[in-house]
Amino acid sequence: MNATEVQLEHPYVDYHHGGYWVASTRVSLDSLVYQWRRKQSAEDVQYSFPVLTLAQVFGALAYYLDHQEEIDEYLKRVAVEEEEFARKARELYPDLHRKLDALIHTHIGRPNEDQVSSR
Repeated sequence: MNATEVQLEHPYVDYHHGGYWVASTRVSLDSLVYQWRRKQSAEDVQYSFPVLTLAQVFGALAYYLDHQEEIDEYLKRVAVEEEEFARKARELYPDLHRKLDALIHTHIGRPNEDQVSSR
């Protein structure tokens, strides 16, 4: 076990490469927690990640609830790191970000072509 891996005493969550993961999967605990915080049921969360069983979702959420303070601090730290990374990327590649921002602005609010208009 290297410095980026820690053995957790929980069958549904692993910690490695600086993050928390549903054990033996590529699904981050973060993604489950964010959906659950948006009031999605465990069944809805599992539907979003069909690779997971409902037991894995409940188990991972139980781990979060048992370690909520620690995981919330981790999530805050990751959010700050992501904001810093995005800021640096915008500084290094301003033209790319201007183009991406224009694309986003152009497509926000447009209905999908396959949707029927309500007018």
